[in-house]
Amino acid sequence: MDPATIIGIVIAFGALLAMMTMEGASINAILLPAPMVLVFGATIAVGIASTTVPDAIQAVKSLPRAFKGVKYKPQATIDQLVELAEVARRQGLLALEQEADKIDDEFLKSALQGVADGMDAEDLAIMLEDQVATRERAARQAAKFFTSMGGYAPTIGIIGTVVSLTHVLENLSDPGSLGHSIAAAFVATLWGVLSANFLWLPIGTRLIRLVELDVQRMTIIVEGILALQAGNQPRVVGERLRALVPAHSLGKPEKLAKAA
Repeated sequence: MDPATIIGIVIAFGALLAMMTMEGASINAILLPAPMVLVFGATIAVGIASTTVPDAIQAVKSLPRAFKGVKYKPQATIDQLVELAEVARRQGLLALEQEADKIDDEFLKSALQGVADGMDAEDLAIMLEDQVATRERAARQAAKFFTSMGGYAPTIGIIGTVVSLTHVLENLSDPGSLGHSIAAAFVATLWGVLSANFLWLPIGTRLIRLVELDVQRMTIIVEGILALQAGNQPRVVGERLRALVPAHSLGKPEKLAKAA
C-alpha cells in the first residue's frame, strides 16, 4: 500500500485547520450544510452528466485504488521474467505453461500461455499491446472523471455564492445580519475551490500516475516475454528490461540482494 494520497489530503486539511486556528476562526464557520450539499452534490451530478453511467460506476470502483495505490516493484517483475527466461532456456518454451499456473498476474499468465501455445511473435506482440491499450484507456477514463469534477467544482461554488448573495440582497433591511450572511455566502466558493484542489484533482492525478505505473509494468512484461520467446540469454533479458525503467525505481536484482 502506498499512502501518499491519504497523507497528502490529511496534511492539506490539517494546514487549513491550522490556519483557521491561528487566525482565531471557528471551524463551524465553514461547516455549513447548504453550500456543502450544493457543491458536493452538484459536482458529482455534473461529473456523471459529462460521461456515461458505466464509466461513472467504473470510476467509483477505482476510488479505493487511488487511496491504496499499488505495491509495484519493477525489479521484482524483471527478476521474475529473468527466471522464466532461464526456465525456457533449460526446459523449452512448453515448460512455461506449467509456470503460468503458478502466477496470479492475469496479464503475465496470458502472455506465457501465448508463448506456450506457439503463437507467432508478431501476433503475440499485437495481442499483448492491444490488451495494454485497452486497460490504459479504461483506467484513464476513470481518472478523467475525477479531474473533470475538479474543473466543475470551483464554478459550482461560485454559483452557490451568487445564489446566497441574491438572498442577502433581499434582506438589506436588516443591516445587523449582513456581515454573517455575506460571509456564509462565500463559503460555497471556498468549498468549490477546496474540494477541487484538496480532493478531486489529487485523486484524478493519482489515478493517472497509477495508470502510468501499470503500463510500465505491462510494457516490461511484453518486452520480457518477446525476448525469452526469441531465445535471448537471461542476462541479456534482464539488462534489456532494466533499461526500460528509471534508475531510481530499480533496486538490486533479487539474487544479488540475497548474496549481499
